[in-house]
Amino acid sequence: MKKIMMTLVAIAMATTMNAQWYVGGAVGYNYAKDKNTDVTSNTFRIIPEVGYNLNEKWAVGVKVGYAYTKIADEKAHEFTVNPYARYTFVKLNKVNFFADGGFEYNYVKVDGESANGFGLNIKPGVSVNLNDKVSFVAHIGEFGWASAKAKNAKSVQSVALGLDLTAVDFGLYFNL
Repeated sequence: MKKIMMTLVAIAMATTMNAQWYVGGAVGYNYAKDKNTDVTSNTFRIIPEVGYNLNEKWAVGVKVGYAYTKIADEKAHEFTVNPYARYTFVKLNKVNFFADGGFEYNYVKVDGESANGFGLNIKPGVSVNLNDKVSFVAHIGEFGWASAKAKNAKSVQSVALGLDLTAVDFGLYFNL
């Protein structure tokens, strides 16, 4: 039994000594004003992320996010969990092109009413290694399906297919 435990400890130590963990995420703010109705909206979003590089091509990670939106007098709180697998298909010196494929769960609460959402998506992206420890990362577009349902309501389905610039997010990663 001691030999088995010592072997497991040695394997765990060897795995973590060569571990290629990264942490990062994104922070965002959006303000909009409709001049037809004088209605303003403010959104603040924070999405921390942690991941592990399995090898040169594959990584796994998870994003856990929170967003607060205020439109006129209504307030919305959104919580998101997004585990994913990343495949890097092109490496050009300091620039890498990849695709994240994952599952997403959202919970939104708006003035006492709540909704749950689920989705599957593939998000293409690019990372620029600024140095050995810091990378700038952007996702450009999305290919995916999502479904959301509020209590006592029918579900809402959506499909996203595109590399357009309306679905861009930026972040920084710190390689540990």
